[in-house]
Amino acid sequence: MPTKLEKILEVHELKKYFNAPRTSLFSREELHVHAVDGVNLTLHRSEVIALVGESGCGKSTLGLLLMGLEEPTDGSIIFEGQDITHLNDHERKSLRRKIQMVFQDPYESLNPTQTIGEIIIEPLIVHGIGMNEQERHERVVKAMEDAGLKPADVYLNRYPHELSGGQRQRVVIAAALVLEPEILVADEPVSMLDVSIRAEVINLLAELRITRQIAVIFITHDLGSVGFFADRVAVMYLGRIVEIGTMLEVLEKPKHPYTRALLSVIPVPNPRLRHERIILKGETPNPINIPSGCRFHPRCPIAVDACKLSDPPMRDFSKMHQSACLLADDSK
Repeated sequence: MPTKLEKILEVHELKKYFNAPRTSLFSREELHVHAVDGVNLTLHRSEVIALVGESGCGKSTLGLLLMGLEEPTDGSIIFEGQDITHLNDHERKSLRRKIQMVFQDPYESLNPTQTIGEIIIEPLIVHGIGMNEQERHERVVKAMEDAGLKPADVYLNRYPHELSGGQRQRVVIAAALVLEPEILVADEPVSMLDVSIRAEVINLLAELRITRQIAVIFITHDLGSVGFFADRVAVMYLGRIVEIGTMLEVLEKPKHPYTRALLSVIPVPNPRLRHERIILKGETPNPINIPSGCRFHPRCPIAVDACKLSDPPMRDFSKMHQSACLLADDSK
């Protein structure tokens, strides 16, 4: 388990708004897509946080903000005590050695004209790491073998099209590991893979957090895939984190109705343990026109009139951060 006091990353009221097209040619109203809308998050060294939510909730945008690939509209990102919210290109380059990202699609992440060896050594060349070619080769081999590409010599001179989907994702992970990062942002890293391969990649990430002491932000829409892997789960809805807690707390005692709905549709092998599915009505609200009050109330099965007026802030309830909106439900 991660050291509780050793914070490596802190996110405070982070926001990212994108400009939206005007409703008409003559309209002067400026519209914005609220992709990330006031996120607070703390990551400890060697901790795994699963960031869960349906498509369009802002998970991937949050990952891009942490990487510096998008400029925040407001808020701050603190990495190892340093504010990294607004850095110049030179400062951003040195930061990327410590925070790396694994993208969703391994087919698009790799240059088809380069060999696997060339792909993995390129980050070392860009960052000027390694005294000579031999030292860089040794780092490449170690990264590949840590990523499960053993023996590395078999893969060095191959091209991406000669590998399977799982092997390509391992190449992407190796290219991130070669810089020896402290944080790995994994954006849906198994969604493009066969079910039989997903467990292997998740087990690999679980092993790396122990052997390399890497903190992982695992972005996914599938709560079931990270049940044994994550230390904490952050549930995201319409640009905000609505519930966060330890994996056990969220799986066994979810507080927010959106979390309950996500958990209810996870397949259960034992028919006797199956429970009623919670099917949410309607579509996710337009992120341009955020609903008043609690933003989940248009789809919430237990919403009351007060939910339309009040949007309760996130609060710290002992072991777990959660939305204050459903505390009353526990008292019933």
